[in-house]
Amino acid sequence: QVQLIESGGGLVQPGGSLRLSCAASGRTFSTSAMGWFRQAPGKEREFVSAIIWSGGLTLSADSVKGRFTISGDNAKNTVYLQMNSLKPEDTAVYYCAVARASRAVMRAFKRRDAYDYWGQGTQVTVSS
Repeated sequence: QVQLIESGGGLVQPGGSLRLSCAASGRTFSTSAMGWFRQAPGKEREFVSAIIWSGGLTLSADSVKGRFTISGDNAKNTVYLQMNSLKPEDTAVYYCAVARASRAVMRAFKRRDAYDYWGQGTQVTVSS
């Protein structure tokens, strides 16, 4: 079994910052990428950011570029999401995910079906 444990969510005022963490544990396996998605009430789960281990490349949704930064440690199967200048529209449950297979094009990691394992999610609420 593989488990993804997210932490770091909470309540923050607009303009504030949070840092999410995610660690994968369980049986040993190799991964190609780890990513973050989010789901707001009444909306579909959407891509936020991903890190592709080969080359350390990163992808981000346009809505978070310049505000969110993804980083991680491949050897530890750990990924972080530093979120700055948070806005009320960032309020959502944030999910960590792991992709085992590599993809021919990077943008494939923006799709939910590129990922094999998912965490339970951590709530982020941005409100004054």
